[in-house]
Amino acid sequence: MPETVSRNRLLLASASPRRAQLLIQIGVPFSSAATNVEEVRGIGESPTDYGQRLAEEKARAGLAIADGEPGLWALGADTLGVVDGEILEKPRDFTDFSRMMRLLSGREHSVLTAICLCSAGEVHRRLVETRVRFRRLDRRLIESYWETGEPLDKAGGYGIQGMGALLVESISGSYSNVVGLPVETLAPLLEQVGIAYWQFDKRASSSMPPRTPPHTPSRAL
Repeated sequence: MPETVSRNRLLLASASPRRAQLLIQIGVPFSSAATNVEEVRGIGESPTDYGQRLAEEKARAGLAIADGEPGLWALGADTLGVVDGEILEKPRDFTDFSRMMRLLSGREHSVLTAICLCSAGEVHRRLVETRVRFRRLDRRLIESYWETGEPLDKAGGYGIQGMGALLVESISGSYSNVVGLPVETLAPLLEQVGIAYWQFDKRASSSMPPRTPPHTPSRAL
């Protein structure tokens, strides 16, 4: 859409630097605002339902921050690592991290990202799954990666866009989904609602500090 002028504006309802970087990479002008959505899984709630619910709650919270600004679409997203039905959160400490790595070692796990793009009167939802296979990890490799400091703020304990790429043997599906925002799925939605991409002269994001509540850390991989 290099020749298209956006009819509407995008608000990224997240403080995730990885999601912001992906929007910048594809040239989408946007503003951003952290949302204060409680990330607690309901009893019996499946990982897919949980992720989709959080994505929509974040998007709607973003709209509330914008306070009815005309032509605004809010984008909420939630990324989960899942193995054997367990949602992999950020590691609490080395023991928790080491447990996750042993669980992932030499096998596949799912990375699910739910996205929700909504305005005051319209909602679009999508769910994307990528399968990630880890190489076999020995204790030396697990300890060495922990010592880099990178796992501390990553759901599942790794960042595929960083040093954690060396833990991955292969992926099946969207790479950007594992980073935290499946741009291949998002682009058609942006077209549908009149938000342009490839606008590189307008790509710098801005924040909305006067109306932004305290940030709840994202679990984005």
